[in-house]
Amino acid sequence: MHDFLDNTLLSRLGSLPIESRKPMMGNVAGKHRSPHRGSSVEFAEYRKYVPGDDTRRLDWKAFARSDRFYIKEFEADTNLRAYFVVDASGSMNFAGNGEAKIQVARRIAASLAYLLVNQGDAAGLSICTDKLHIEVPPSRRAAHLERFFTTLGSIQPSGETGLLTALHTIAEKISQRAFVVILSDLFTDTAALGDALQHLRYRKHDISVFHLMDPLEIGFEFDRPHRFVDLEDGTALVAEPNLIADEYKAALRDFLTAVRAKCHDASADYQLVTTDTPLEPLLREFLTARLPKSKH
Repeated sequence: MHDFLDNTLLSRLGSLPIESRKPMMGNVAGKHRSPHRGSSVEFAEYRKYVPGDDTRRLDWKAFARSDRFYIKEFEADTNLRAYFVVDASGSMNFAGNGEAKIQVARRIAASLAYLLVNQGDAAGLSICTDKLHIEVPPSRRAAHLERFFTTLGSIQPSGETGLLTALHTIAEKISQRAFVVILSDLFTDTAALGDALQHLRYRKHDISVFHLMDPLEIGFEFDRPHRFVDLEDGTALVAEPNLIADEYKAALRDFLTAVRAKCHDASADYQLVTTDTPLEPLLREFLTARLPKSKH
């Protein structure tokens, strides 16, 4: 029913789990590390026994060595909640010789959301412009995916970006640690973007950024005068590409360098994705890189 879903792709990626890079705080038992202690099989640490502790967790070998009582603590496992933040500003509607950036955002968000729910985790959606902020709360129910997909498919990019406001809102609104996936061309002030990412980091969220760009925006390969129109505010500029190409590419390099640096400073996973990038190897590499080293 949705042209941004590829059943064959989902089937081939189904064997790869989506792992959190940080301990999560969910509301049900799951497969992801929690900052709390629980009863899984993965040993965490020893601590001194205090009256009231479960004596079944006493380590008698440690007692034999030290003549002191110690409790074994283990990692608790919990479920993962993911929030997909999709930029719906006018520039996301740009398509050079292929798909529009918004369509690539739909394909990535829908594919990852399906995989998450399929493994028992929750996926939510946040769509933002400067005048619009639509939210689909995260849920683990399979039936919830249809609402997720329908909302995702209804996006009509327009206006200026509301990404920064949305990120700050999510950072304040989500009280527990979550997996925040940002899909945007990031055409915003890079210093302000860094502040928003740091806000998410301060709240201990696991952040991934898919920076979506069209190959024409990267290569700037135009061979005759063009009228360039800002799809967010409508301003236009007529220019001879050969005269401004060097200046444009230098500004683009500075922009990409600044964005990468802001993501790195916030411990965010950064992916520069051109809209002609095949989706399967992109997602496979993304998922594999998140696996603990013992599972590679």
